[in-house]
Amino acid sequence: MKTRSITQIAAAALFVTALAGCAGTTKQESTGEYVDDAVITTKVKAVILNEKFMNGVAVNVETYKGTVQLSGFVKTSADHDKAIALARSVKGVTQVKDDIVIR
Repeated sequence: MKTRSITQIAAAALFVTALAGCAGTTKQESTGEYVDDAVITTKVKAVILNEKFMNGVAVNVETYKGTVQLSGFVKTSADHDKAIALARSVKGVTQVKDDIVIR
């Protein structure tokens, strides 16, 4: 009986340690935040790629804790404004950082 309780305690300690490893800090995302950001990045890329104006234009998308950073190049200021608006329209985006350059 004593062996069983030690095993249960060890399993509980391992479980708590694993959960603590998933927690985020101010400088590191939690596992859930990482997955949420990956989904946001995919959605922003999809809406931008589905736009006709984006042919031959290079816009990179990165997300960290809901903040989307757009970088790359577009041909016109209208394309620039459209890319920013599309990124803001995606659910889960809390802020858009604009590093897009107009060529």
